[in-house]
Amino acid sequence: MARVATNPVGLHRFQPCFRTSQALHQSVTVKPNFHLQNKSRRWQIVACQTTPNPTESSAPDKLPVDPSSGSNAGASQEKSSSQGSGFPEPPSKGLNKQIAVVSTLAAVGLFLSSRLDFGVSLKDLAAVALPYEEALSNGKPTVVEFYADWCEVCRELAPDVYKVEQQYKDRVNFVMLNVDNTKWEQELDEFGVEGIPHFAFLDKDGNEEGNVVGRLPKKYLLENVDALSRGEASVPHARVVGQYSSAEARKVHQVVDPRSHG
Repeated sequence: MARVATNPVGLHRFQPCFRTSQALHQSVTVKPNFHLQNKSRRWQIVACQTTPNPTESSAPDKLPVDPSSGSNAGASQEKSSSQGSGFPEPPSKGLNKQIAVVSTLAAVGLFLSSRLDFGVSLKDLAAVALPYEEALSNGKPTVVEFYADWCEVCRELAPDVYKVEQQYKDRVNFVMLNVDNTKWEQELDEFGVEGIPHFAFLDKDGNEEGNVVGRLPKKYLLENVDALSRGEASVPHARVVGQYSSAEARKVHQVVDPRSHG
């Protein structure tokens, strides 16, 4: 036996269906004492479909789903779960090898740079320096450096002096005079050396064009030497003084070695 749905949740799904007046009259004019069979038949006639238009679906539309989205969603869930676990992923072996190679190259580069720049000593400069008398007689401009082995500033500037010397050694003479050597007392007085390092810049005739004393940027030395190499009448930095070591300390370290030009 068919039952009329009495569930209040389901009744709202039935929508009214309006038929023609003749059909409505036939369906409504029902005798009070109708049989259960007629009641069942009348309900089958009057009852309306939940959706008048059979082409429309009552179910909510579903968005198209990309088949690849499932795999991407799974991958994202796995990634989020791995991140949320609190344990970082260990670095790969390839990354460790790259880090080791870069560290090794950096260490080698640092070692070579220290050997090439800071490995130059005052003794190295003095060993390749031209004798003072020869420099005054070969017709080239000359740079005379007054120095001492105990002079800290002299040691610091040695790499810069070496670089400039290597660049201009074919056009300019480079002379090193050790203030501890009593042989150069006359030159110390002649050039008025009070602090070291003291760089005197002489033209090709041996006349002083200027001097630079103490710790100064490399460009001062470079620009003065470049002016000498081009035969200019003066140097751009004729009288410049920086931090220096007092030449008076030479009295404690004096040595008598007339055979040495250093």
